[in-house]
Amino acid sequence: MRLIDITNSYPHLVAQQLAHTDTQFVKVYSLGSTTVVYTQAATHDELLFTNETRNVQDAELAFTLEKLCGVGLKDVDVVRGPKLAEISLNSQARASES
Repeated sequence: MRLIDITNSYPHLVAQQLAHTDTQFVKVYSLGSTTVVYTQAATHDELLFTNETRNVQDAELAFTLEKLCGVGLKDVDVVRGPKLAEISLNSQARASES
């Protein structure tokens, strides 16, 4: 698996996130057919996974968490929906685990 930075393809999404939320940093990645939106705010980080054709797999979640945040899948709570998953991390907890 490879995370490819595709943030430049989503200028409207980035502008909206920065303007209307407490987000300080936004990156968008492609993980094959899955898109990952990674945002950082002062108190938390969030990862949103979407896939238009199937549900997001645990292997994708684990790979991305390790690469971007340095935490394992067993250390987080995942909110799942049809063809999407969301993970929220307390920034202080993430920093202490790294």
